[in-house]
Amino acid sequence: YHQGQGVPQDYKTAVKWFRLAAEQGYASAQSNLGSMYGNGTGVPQDYKTAVKWWGLAAEQRNAYAQSLLGFAYQKGNGVLQDYKTAVKWYRLAAEQGDASAQYRLGDMYATGEGVPKDDKTAAKWYRLAAKQGDAAAQFNLGQRYYYEEGVSQDHKTAVRWYRLSAEQGHATAQYNMGVMYGNGTGVIQDI
Repeated sequence: YHQGQGVPQDYKTAVKWFRLAAEQGYASAQSNLGSMYGNGTGVPQDYKTAVKWWGLAAEQRNAYAQSLLGFAYQKGNGVLQDYKTAVKWYRLAAEQGDASAQYRLGDMYATGEGVPKDDKTAAKWYRLAAKQGDAAAQFNLGQRYYYEEGVSQDHKTAVRWYRLSAEQGHATAQYNMGVMYGNGTGVIQDI
């Protein structure tokens, strides 16, 4: 019902079924129900209820819910803003391979929110997410190589990551590719 596969798409009915499974402790349903509340899809938007369901799923090691719970703590959606708790949940999800959590954990290290600022560790987490195709992580990793933040400056590698991000529609990466070609930085100049 959520996806409209084999039945007409119906978010309210999806919520009904997610709730039935979530109340029985099924982590994926808890995570999805939390997202329905977080997005206001099929139910009124309610971050506190979203956090409740994400928390239940996160405690069962559901990486998607852990990542969403981290974001809720980072932004203060439904909970008091708490960067250290955000980092905790991002790390748990990132260590399970969740690309979104890896990207956001990279951001936390890049800005020093909830952890000491550490460009090398930021680059590590961006790289893990970038290798999974996360366009924002690819762009940020390109920036790291361009500006020598946590990695050795390498314009060719910056171009490689910018290109991957740009091909997914990341506007700033597309702009940076134009600048790189215009200046001949990391590529043969091609106006």
